[in-house]
Parts: sequence; structure tokens; C-alpha cells
Amino acid sequence: MVRTASASATAGPTLAVVAREAGVSVPTASKVVNGREDVAPETRRRVTEALDRLGYVRRPRFDATKPPRLVDLVVHSLESSWSGAVLHGVEEAAHDAGLDVVVSAALSRTRVGRPQRGWLDKLTVRGSAGVLFNLAELTASQFAWLEQHRTPFVMIDPVVEPPAGVVSVGAANWQGGVTATEHLLALGHERIAVIAGPRRKLCSSARVSGYRSALAAAGLPHRPEYVRNGGFDEAVAHRRMSELLDLPAPPTAVFVCSDRMALGVHQAVLERGLSIPYDVSVVGFDDLPESRWTTPALTTVRQPLAEMAATALRLLVRMMDGEHPDGERTELSTRLVERASTAPPRR
Repeated sequence: MVRTASASATAGPTLAVVAREAGVSVPTASKVVNGREDVAPETRRRVTEALDRLGYVRRPRFDATKPPRLVDLVVHSLESSWSGAVLHGVEEAAHDAGLDVVVSAALSRTRVGRPQRGWLDKLTVRGSAGVLFNLAELTASQFAWLEQHRTPFVMIDPVVEPPAGVVSVGAANWQGGVTATEHLLALGHERIAVIAGPRRKLCSSARVSGYRSALAAAGLPHRPEYVRNGGFDEAVAHRRMSELLDLPAPPTAVFVCSDRMALGVHQAVLERGLSIPYDVSVVGFDDLPESRWTTPALTTVRQPLAEMAATALRLLVRMMDGEHPDGERTELSTRLVERASTAPPRR
């Protein structure tokens, strides 16, 4: 069962609801709740009024006389800006909940997304009260271990569909694929390609499905030669874009299923002496900082990574307190961020 963030039922309004009511980000609302000074007076006033109007109940502050409650955040890499956004969201929410977070890159690089052998046993030694898995794929035995030890856990953007009953948080990937493709269609493009991530990854297959649905709704035929797999790898995406440009009827636009791959696409197009966006329009996915650094700046679909991570942390806290959240997957909405890499096709 999938539920949207707006449909979640709690005993009182969440900080995300307060932030939306006040027209600010969740981290900004958290700063007001925790008495931080780096908030503009007018913003503080709006948040405070929203807190009072919605009846938000502030969590009791962490008691330094008691042992800290630890949670683990397990990530695939500590080097990417993707992980940086997740870390930021978890840190803000953990601060609000009075938790300490142990961060580790304990996912095997040889078996993508799977915790290394022996890592789960360290949870018992540390006394962690719960775990957040980011971009992870757990084995049946690892799920069984967590169940046996009654360790609450939440998966952030799981690699594959988790078993029934597992709580996860992700983005509306299918709708993001629809939105990206509809944007290109509205500009007048008909020859639209897609460069996908790994075929078996849940998020990638959903984005490609959204792309295909948007084309079908527009009455355009599916062209298999326009669908390429870039593996979420910049160098591979470069090669796939070169292949697309070698076609007898190359695409005038391409939806790239990650901002990182879009960097390789940019390079491939420019190496041919072509122009972005006038020869080829490009749309990415993620809205990482890199998307603003490219020339031209990348039009992309924003998935709210920090908000996804904060939502997962809050769900984990509820589970640590003995609750089991309604539903299994929470999806946060995506939105298109228009920049300079898309334009109508040349006639």
C-alpha cells in the first residue's frame, strides 16, 4: 500500500504540515521550534502563528542526564551530494527528536546496496534503537535478523520493492517521469528519448514508466531505439547519448533519469558541436546542486531528498515508541524545476 505524505494520520500536525501552512521549509520550521536565532523575524512570526493555529505539540527536549537514544543511518556513499541531502534531512529531524545518529557507509560496493557481513551484529553492541537504510537492498536473512531482534527500521528509496509490511519513504517517481516528458511535449518535441538507470531499480523503472505513459497520452508511438540504459553512471550516459545522436532520426530532447547522468549527456552533446537546448533539450531528475552548475543550467525534476529523510526519521521514532505507521510506503511529491536546458525544437 502506498500513501502520500499529505494523507498520513497522526495524533497531531507534523512539522511538515506546520511548514507547509507557514510557507517555509521543514528545516526552517524546525529552527523556530528549537529556538534557533538564524531565522528572519517575519518568517519566525509566520511559523509561530502556524504552530499555535494548528496546535502543534513540541516534543520534550533531550534530557542530558539520560543515556542518548541512538539510531543508525546506513548509506551507500558519504561522497555524493545525494547522500549529503539525506544526511541534512536526518540531522534536522533527529535534532528535533533529541536523538543521536550514527552514520556509516556500510553498504557493500561489490554487491550494490547490501549491508556488509557482520554489520548488523554491531547494532546490538551499539545499542541502536532503530535503523534508516538509504538506497539499500536487504537479503531475506537480513530482514529476518531485524525482525528477530525487534529492531525498528525504515527504508529510504529502497532499491527494489521491499517485502510486505516494511515501511519505506520515497518520491513520486512515476509522476516525475510524466511531468518531465509532458514538459518536453508542451515545448513541441515529439522525438523524445529517455536514458534510464538500472532496469531492476524501483525508482528508475517508475520514471521510465511515467515517460512511456506521457508519450502514450500524447498519441506518440513507443520507439524502442529511444530507450537507453545508463546505469545511473555519468560515463555510461555519455556513451548512450552518443548512440542516440548517431541514429538516423536522433531525438530532439532527452529525459535523463538522474542529474549525474545528465552531466555525461551534456558532455556528449557539446562534443558533437551541438547546442543545448536549441539542438537537444535535456531534463534531469533529482535537483542536486550539480544541476545548477552546468552550462546551461539543467531543467530537472526535484525529488525532496531532505524531506524524504526527515519523514523517514519521524516514522522511525514512532516505531521506536511502539507504533506502526499506517500504510507501508510514503511517497513525497516531485516537481519540475525549469532552467535553461530546455527549449522548443528547431524547425
